[in-house]
Amino acid sequence: MLRLIGLASVAAAFAIAIFGIVAAVVAVKRRDAGLMRSARAAVYTNFVLMSVSNLAMITALLTHDFSIDYVAQVGSRATPAYITVISLWSALEGSILFWGWVLSAYTAGAIWFARQRAGALGAYATATMLFVGGFFYLLLLGPASPWGLVSPVPPDGPGPNPLLQNHWLMGVHPPLLYLGYVGFTVPFGFAVGALLSGQLDDTWVRLSRKWTLAAWTFLSLAIVAGMWWSYDVLGWGGYWAWDPVENASFLPWLTATAFLHSVMVEERRGMLRAWNMSLVVATFLLTILGTTITRSGILSSVHAFAEGPIGLFFISFMAITLLGSLILLAGRAGELRGEARLDRMASRETVFLFNNLILTAFTFTVLLGTLFPLVAEAARGVKVTVGAPYFNSMTIPLCVALLFLVGVGPALPWKGVEARELKTRFLVPGIGLLVATALALLAGVRGGWGLAAFAFAGFALVTNVREYVTATLARRRAVGGGFLGALTGVVRANPRRYGGFLAHIGLVLIAIGITASSIFRLDREVTLRGGESVAIHDYVVRFDQLRAEQEPHKVVVYAQLTAFTADGEELGRMYPALNYYEMRGGEPITTPAVRSRLDEDLYINLLAFEQNGANATLHVIIEPLVAWIWIGTGVVALGALISLLGGRGRRPAPIRVPTRPAQLGSRPRPVEVS
Repeated sequence: MLRLIGLASVAAAFAIAIFGIVAAVVAVKRRDAGLMRSARAAVYTNFVLMSVSNLAMITALLTHDFSIDYVAQVGSRATPAYITVISLWSALEGSILFWGWVLSAYTAGAIWFARQRAGALGAYATATMLFVGGFFYLLLLGPASPWGLVSPVPPDGPGPNPLLQNHWLMGVHPPLLYLGYVGFTVPFGFAVGALLSGQLDDTWVRLSRKWTLAAWTFLSLAIVAGMWWSYDVLGWGGYWAWDPVENASFLPWLTATAFLHSVMVEERRGMLRAWNMSLVVATFLLTILGTTITRSGILSSVHAFAEGPIGLFFISFMAITLLGSLILLAGRAGELRGEARLDRMASRETVFLFNNLILTAFTFTVLLGTLFPLVAEAARGVKVTVGAPYFNSMTIPLCVALLFLVGVGPALPWKGVEARELKTRFLVPGIGLLVATALALLAGVRGGWGLAAFAFAGFALVTNVREYVTATLARRRAVGGGFLGALTGVVRANPRRYGGFLAHIGLVLIAIGITASSIFRLDREVTLRGGESVAIHDYVVRFDQLRAEQEPHKVVVYAQLTAFTADGEELGRMYPALNYYEMRGGEPITTPAVRSRLDEDLYINLLAFEQNGANATLHVIIEPLVAWIWIGTGVVALGALISLLGGRGRRPAPIRVPTRPAQLGSRPRPVEVS
């Protein structure tokens, strides 16, 4: 029964998506408000149908219905209920099912909020988003169907991938990633709607800006949640390895970041309209590329699903979407050309242009390194890899340049300033740069790029904080009250501006954490017998004993350690572990022990042990300032939330068009087609 409910819901969603596409397009051609309402009803119905299908799968997982192929693939009676529920996205078919639900939710929300404001643009946007949804529903009916029958029915299943069972973040990271990836369908839909309808003013930007910012925020959180998961699970002491799937999530983040900045130039000055359209299309296509990399198995990755025929479907869809978008952009190129020009080089517009150029170069660099192994294998028939040395050498200069621009942009106004004013605007940030440089030198930084990163981080931090302080003091002088009240008033008066500055501060904190943990990291690998100790930096770690515990779905072997300061003060127990999942077999999954502080992390991983428990091999690592990566992410999210929740903006008037006469000779009356 659950199988029939889930499969029928997806089939109905696909059929209704086709109907909705036709209804939306015909509604524009015939100016028929009734058909447009039917198209919107198709969107809302699809959300209900995909909700039913996902709930049916979750129920099947919880009731261990192993007659359903997906449940037999990832389910297990020994798996805890929480892990069982998140198994929905632990393998290819379930992840596509969940993806389809998220897409239906985004589409329903976007069309609901735009229903009275978008006119023909909204109708074409509806058709576009339903087209994307229809592709994923087609996958669920074909190569990615989770609803296949299993016969004979097995008594139990293997459970999900052990890597997905070993940390609570696996219940957070994939949904955040899908909310980010899928969310970029909304601005893509409105951009295509604008191109098809010829409504090329900033209406599509206003309709999609907050959806874009929400998707960017979710993707930012997803990327850092993945970094945290890697740091806490994989046991290598790092958080970013330039893995192909990591890169796949980073690529649309780069282009979306460029769009969020350059779209302000369009809103303020009427510039970069064609460029912004191109960035939205590129961001959407990069999410599809990332999905292809993750779900086709064409590139080797710890994150990737198994290889299968689904890759051909994704590549075909991406090719069709790219070709159609290029035709639309080329056809409207003349109308998208703006008249405004830069007034001065020392202006915020100029900074945003350079910001876009650097982010575009960053995107191309990462894309080239990610896809080069595929090109090389296709051309020469040999497998090659592009590792961290390439990415680090190519992207570190770009990151440092972006840090510099994060400090320059907020200090410059729109349309620019005279050269004589630059000294006043950059005096205090320049002092911040000098102080940060001196502190870095005192800490022992000697490398050029590391020193530049700390220097520009100090420069950017002072610039963005200064914006808050200056505005708050001015408001306090004008209206009185305390500093905190004045600061709150400033943020409320312009949440988009000050939310953006707060996000900048968060990114600077992340940059400081990444730079410090890369430059000052210390590590040591050692084998200890019971009672022996190892000294590293300001710590002494003693190996006490080895223990094992049997849990319902795994066996855990962990080392009991005691950490001390160099002066002998006891800091507490630490328990790095290896996890053996009986139903999956294979290699053990690590659980490092991490003692985290604001200044540094003590990170210990259990590498190996003697069966009799006599000794254990440990990897002990000192990671300076890693905590500021996670803190900075929270600051970025807070800034984005302030920008999202503040101010609804100006609402455009509904577009009024006449309906078709109900019968010959009747007089048409104007109605709103939204």
